[in-house]
Amino acid sequence: MRSALVLNATYEPLSVVSARRAVCLVLSDKADIVEDDGTKVNSASISLPAPLVIRLRYVVKVPFHRRTALSRRAIFARDGHRCQYCGGSADSIDHVMPRSRGGLHIWENVTAACRPCNLRKSDRTPEEAGMRLATRPYAPRETAWITLSVGRVPEAWKQYLAEAS
Repeated sequence: MRSALVLNATYEPLSVVSARRAVCLVLSDKADIVEDDGTKVNSASISLPAPLVIRLRYVVKVPFHRRTALSRRAIFARDGHRCQYCGGSADSIDHVMPRSRGGLHIWENVTAACRPCNLRKSDRTPEEAGMRLATRPYAPRETAWITLSVGRVPEAWKQYLAEAS
């Protein structure tokens, strides 16, 4: 079953839910359908469009700004599955400033790398190993968690995600 983007009453992206959960929110009058995929969800007594984007009818106070969790999958997605040293296909992660030398496990210090570059760099900085980073590691935008949760963002969602950033 498809996923649906849940927007706050202020059109701020809150989460991604299954289409079934989105239909339940619409049927219980907690949300309205903003975008649908053109198909219908039928029951014995009602038929409604299958939701792609729903908006809650009330404002939900977000206690914190969600940040994308640091994981191998997220790092590969950020770096496009490319080694940041040679441009080849990445299969491991590397700490730019090695952890043994005080480097932290944070977005700005972790990058995707291929195994030969990771072994060549070893326990040194890129400058000491005679290597260059293609791009400096960075923390992704606040809404990056949506991309990671669904893999490919539907076209109907993009306008609501662009407003949030």
